[in-house]
Amino acid sequence: MEGVYRFLLTPRWWGINVFVLLAVPFCVFMGSWQLSRFEARVQDHRAAAEQAASGRHETARPLDGMLPVDKSTSGRRVTASGRYGKQLLVPGREVDGKRGFYVLTLLRTGSGKALPVVRGWLPGAADSAKAPAPPSGEVTVTGALQASETPGDNGVSARSGLPAGQTAAISSASLVNLVPYRLYDAWITLDKADSGMKAVPATAPGGTGLDLKAFQNLGYTGEWFVFAGFVVFMWFRLLRREVESQRDAALGLVTQGTDRETVAGG
Repeated sequence: MEGVYRFLLTPRWWGINVFVLLAVPFCVFMGSWQLSRFEARVQDHRAAAEQAASGRHETARPLDGMLPVDKSTSGRRVTASGRYGKQLLVPGREVDGKRGFYVLTLLRTGSGKALPVVRGWLPGAADSAKAPAPPSGEVTVTGALQASETPGDNGVSARSGLPAGQTAAISSASLVNLVPYRLYDAWITLDKADSGMKAVPATAPGGTGLDLKAFQNLGYTGEWFVFAGFVVFMWFRLLRREVESQRDAALGLVTQGTDRETVAGG
């Protein structure tokens, strides 16, 4: 038996064995890492959902004390005071599976900056005639704090060339050329919508949802573990073929150093 497996000490098999000893742990490591990424995204998703649920019942805090917006502050209830200014519409937004538009009004605060406030949602095509005018005078608003949107992410439209008075994304970068105010790099959606509109629910911060990237991590996990199993399978297959070849050569069924060739008449 020892003689049969002596081929394992040849340079060719040394190379095969070293490759297997390096490849299998590497595949297992990469699979485990991808799995940990998926589990982290699941945990972030759960934490974001719990934060959004608890945020609806917590006491609202002053806006300036909750900036900048990050995973720990997104969705938290904040309050701000000021006077409403320019109003814009955000078309192509869905609420409860229905398509419509947001009514976005800039709140000019005492800090000299304007805060984008989503006062509510209306069904149908964006139409300024449908959007109710904002309250006049000094107002205090309360709503969920949200990070600036990125066009192309989470269903946010990246289209340009919209009619005057409309914007595709709610972000300081998108609004800076549309309004004559300095802007907060954040926005809020009111707890209770104004004037018959429907309140827009807060969304989870970016990178915390079970999106395509999360399931890609899960898919890559399976691929790496399959690769590890395939490497082990091929090593055993080569080993078995080599052992059979050595035994056949020892019995004189094949000539040593040639392919496994059956002797004529055998």
